[in-house]
Amino acid sequence: MLLIVILFSKYLVPKGYSGLAIYPFVFLKSKALKKDGVLINHEKIHLRQQVEMLVLPFYIIYILEFLFRYIQYRQVYLAYKNISFEREAYANESNLNYLKTRSFWQFLKYIRSYDF
Repeated sequence: MLLIVILFSKYLVPKGYSGLAIYPFVFLKSKALKKDGVLINHEKIHLRQQVEMLVLPFYIIYILEFLFRYIQYRQVYLAYKNISFEREAYANESNLNYLKTRSFWQFLKYIRSYDF
């Protein structure tokens, strides 16, 4: 089972986003978002990715892939949406049972290059 601690902070979550996962925490912009099962599932997917990669390497690869995608697309939003970790989370956030059946390092399936 995945350890998850939900905290609320409108200051830690970047503008334009509702949540942020930094193992073992999920930061949400407001308490009302705690009821958003899809958002919580999205962030839980990120927590699983972080645990699989022993946390620190996740952030290093996330940043490097973001930089690569930024060079590729020349747009911050497109770069963000095409990071493999984000693509996996967005593709499966509505499946609230996803983490029960998810394979180890499943984000690798999403690393190929194409636009959202």
